[in-house]
Amino acid sequence: MARVTEKANTVCPVARSLDIVGDRWTVLVLRELYMGETRFEEMQIQTNATPQMLATRLKALEADGMVERQPYSEKPLRYEYRLTSKAWAFHPVVYALRAWGETWCKDDHEEVAMHFVHRECGHDVGLAGACPECGIAVEREDLDASPGSQFAAERAERRAASRRK
Repeated sequence: MARVTEKANTVCPVARSLDIVGDRWTVLVLRELYMGETRFEEMQIQTNATPQMLATRLKALEADGMVERQPYSEKPLRYEYRLTSKAWAFHPVVYALRAWGETWCKDDHEEVAMHFVHRECGHDVGLAGACPECGIAVEREDLDASPGSQFAAERAERRAASRRK
């Protein structure tokens, strides 16, 4: 993964963007951060990344200005990770990837993994970028997110399995 100081040998913004967010693990780490998981252990559990893989991605995201590391414990010294405005600007890409995946990558019996409810009117926006009830274009800060029952159960099972180890 290239650092901001090692820009791709191109003026193409897609290629340059992929240098920062162009692998599965980085996008999954960002997904966890968007879902409010800020601590290493929970991100590791939910992404199934090895500690080394996760540490590498978090360091790269920090170097690229996507996350900031903040201490939450002095003894032992532990950090949590917070999204920067640069990372929040990437959220619509992940939101679009979610909509595409819900449409093209799921079996008929699977429910929507994440529900996004428009705070202003209380309606689920489904896979749209606008509320189907009131017609207002929505941004992430306009929405309350919650996992569907299958995704919530999957996440709970990962937590339980990590405790059994």
